[in-house]
Amino acid sequence: MTAKKNDTSRDSRIADNKKAAFNYHFEERYECGLVLQGWEVKALRAGKVQLTEGYVVVRDGELFLIGCLINPLRSTSTHVSAESARTRKLLMHKQEIERLIGKVEQKGYTLVPLNLHWKNGRVKCEIALARGKAEHDKRDTIKEREGKREVERAMKQRRL
Repeated sequence: MTAKKNDTSRDSRIADNKKAAFNYHFEERYECGLVLQGWEVKALRAGKVQLTEGYVVVRDGELFLIGCLINPLRSTSTHVSAESARTRKLLMHKQEIERLIGKVEQKGYTLVPLNLHWKNGRVKCEIALARGKAEHDKRDTIKEREGKREVERAMKQRRL
């Protein structure tokens, strides 16, 4: 019988961008690495991150994550001047980046961060090639969500 490693940080979510699903239709999803400093990794382990205002830009053939707030821990960032909203570089293969650049230059497409998660002890960022939703699409999303809630309430009352 082999012992299974109990590593909770192996493939778990750190933060989700729930606002992105409401504001955008996702065309394609990509997983990329993230260049971080030591204090940022420790803050991510503690869950001190906000991804809702984040977006991805292309500069000089490279991808950068802007607007992702990682709040420093007081105990780990005493010797470093921690900047919570700094621009972070995303790591992807050159061919994938070139393909994304071609699609982002098309009308209406943007790159949106969906979540941060651990994969084999490293922080990964899932981004999506997305197109903005129209106002009526957002209203449809709200109606669907409210309909699901009503069905769940009815089922819950029925069980009682």
